[in-house]
Parts: sequence; C-alpha cells; structure tokens
Amino acid sequence: MREPAKRFDDLVVWQKAHQFVLAVYRLTQFFPRSEVYGLSSQFRRAAVSIAANIAEGFRKRGRADKIRFLNIAQGSLEESRYYLMLSNDLEYGDVSEPIRLIEETSKLLEAYMRAILNSDS
Repeated sequence: MREPAKRFDDLVVWQKAHQFVLAVYRLTQFFPRSEVYGLSSQFRRAAVSIAANIAEGFRKRGRADKIRFLNIAQGSLEESRYYLMLSNDLEYGDVSEPIRLIEETSKLLEAYMRAILNSDS
C-alpha cells in the first residue's frame, strides 16, 4: 500500500494534470497569432485550473470541501477536452499527447474522488 501524500505534488493525479498543462503549453505555442487572446488563453487557463484545483483541494479539511475543488477540476478537464477537439478540428497541431494525458488525468481524478467519498474520515 502507498504511503499517504504529504503534499499535493505527491499525488499521481496532480502529477498527470501537471504533465497535461505542460503539453497544452507546448501545443498552444504554435497556434496562430490571432488565437493569443482567444483559444490559446482559454485553453491554457482551463488546463491550469485542473492542476490548481487538485492542489487547492488537497489541504481542505472536510470531505465536501475537497470534493468541491475536485469537481471544479473535473469541469475544467471537460472544458479542456472540448478545446482539444476544437484544436484538432482547426488543425492547429498534433493533439495526441494531450489527449492521452487528459484521459489518464480523468481516470485518476475519478478514482481519487471516489476514494475520498468512500473514506472514513
């Protein structure tokens, strides 16, 4: 059995979300200049929100508080999923790595939330 996380960056789900953020930054740096204040900015903000809300929820004491932040992360994840589809349809770059990472993050986030909901504390 794994040792409990001491900091948010010990969480595998946060690590995967952070990898997704980095992949989004790499992808969006090649978007057309006309997207600087549009899709690039929105996409980056949504991706960062996933990892940031996992981090913020980590220190929350109550189960309901933790789940609220993780649910916000889920919403940002779904928003990012749409931006990946849009980026692909607009042919703005290769989205295969970010798609793989968002799928892994989604599964880990779901499992993390389930573990919190099923915990005794």
